Amino acid sequence: MIDAIRYLVDNGIKWRAMPSDFPPWPRVYVFFARWRDTGLIAERHDRLRGSVRRAEGRDEEPSAAVIDSQSVKADATVAFTSRGFDAGRKINGRRRHLLTDTLGLLLSVRVTPASATDRDAARTLLPAATGCFRRLSRVWADGGYTGHLVDWATAHLGLVPDVVRRSDDVQAFKVRSADIPTG
Repeated sequence: MIDAIRYLVDNGIKWRAMPSDFPPWPRVYVFFARWRDTGLIAERHDRLRGSVRRAEGRDEEPSAAVIDSQSVKADATVAFTSRGFDAGRKINGRRRHLLTDTLGLLLSVRVTPASATDRDAARTLLPAATGCFRRLSRVWADGGYTGHLVDWATAHLGLVPDVVRRSDDVQAFKVRSADIPTG
């Protein structure tokens, strides 16, 4: 069942297109829905993340994170109420807001219309994350998170948001060694 669900997610296929060497799709879906509704999938994900962090010599619970977003196009079949227009990237669709630990492992995610600003989405993403990860105290972000969010996160959540600004003379992605977390 786990392999069937992973195959479905990895390949982005429809439930009815499940290959015949897996159990029938209705049975796989029933297991998936039960595991999702009881929180088993999230618990498994959290345990795997903890195992990876321990193997890397880190505490199971992160103390620092990175937040960012990505706008993606949405098909015309996606409900208009869950889509928006990202004027900066000229994309009509949705935006994924991700919070990862410093190893890049997923901590939390929110999906909003693409018109939602990074700051507004972070106001829902960060409180949920601090509720789950008590050690979380520092968050790195790009320039889209400047402004009132920094003061709000410090005052209400006890987080230290660190907005990393891009240099005007850099044209491509470049790792800034001073910004690489060591802990």
